[in-house]
Amino acid sequence: MQFDARESVTSSQSLSLGLFGAAIAVSAWGSSGVIVKALDLDPVAISFYRFTVYSFAIFLVLRLRGNKPTLRVLKHSAAGGISLGIDVVLFFTAVKTTTIVNATTIGALQPIIVLSIATRFFGERVRLREIIAAFVAIAGVVVVITQSSGNPEWNGAGDLAALGALFAWTGYIVMSKRSAGVLTSTEYTLGTGFWTALVALPVGFAAGQDMSIPNINQWAVLLALVIIGGLFGHSLMNWSLTRIPLWIGSTLTLLIPIVSSLIAWIALDEALTAIQLGAIGLVIVALSVIVTSQRNPTPTPPPTAPLTSATTDSLSGDTKPGSPPDP
Repeated sequence: MQFDARESVTSSQSLSLGLFGAAIAVSAWGSSGVIVKALDLDPVAISFYRFTVYSFAIFLVLRLRGNKPTLRVLKHSAAGGISLGIDVVLFFTAVKTTTIVNATTIGALQPIIVLSIATRFFGERVRLREIIAAFVAIAGVVVVITQSSGNPEWNGAGDLAALGALFAWTGYIVMSKRSAGVLTSTEYTLGTGFWTALVALPVGFAAGQDMSIPNINQWAVLLALVIIGGLFGHSLMNWSLTRIPLWIGSTLTLLIPIVSSLIAWIALDEALTAIQLGAIGLVIVALSVIVTSQRNPTPTPPPTAPLTSATTDSLSGDTKPGSPPDP
């Protein structure tokens, strides 16, 4: 497959914008953990009110643009939205019951799962140097986890909740990539926000959590969470995933524990050892290697058909018949 110079420049610019957007998104998600920690609400209530307000705001944006969302949006965003709903319920529970560092670093192990999915089902090609750098980054976050296990705020049940969130989060990010060509990133964000709130509401009542309407002070923090975690997090990542490989978007989530642990260290006095700080530096260096390697990407259209194994012809770069069609 050959591209002319104009297509190459456009692809390169799109990739750069996508990488920049994804970096902002994961930084915003890292900040969200600290905001949740400071919010005096039950974790599932946070999920429900946050995504209810967020999806309503996205709906208004679409209407102002002259776009009238239909049931088609809910249909094509259901899998991703339900996965996200399960993820945020478990993640916020983890943040409330264990350390922020543990809750976020366990979730950051996602690239191990996504790497195999991206290469097998999306036909993405990953260089050996990038794989090594990814595993070095993962090793760095594992160090952060093990070094914080003796912290007085550590809780085993909270870590189990974070592990469950890991698998749900993987489902969400894979579905985000697959939504391209079917929904716009804004439509997909609206749909997943709706489904997430819908999942959180019955779970909150079933778990006996306080789902009362927040007070004015709580609303102020919730709105900050909507803007930072929603607008700069979910919206920007969904937009970026249409421009970058799936595995790169997943691997960049390794920045989440870096941001959250540093903010928690500064703002909440959560301890960080010299070993953890060294591991944080290792993660940053490893991710820098991966990002700077993305200069000449091989575009791989996101699939819209059911997931089937995609194999790539190493000489031509074209996907064989088992791969999904170009939307």
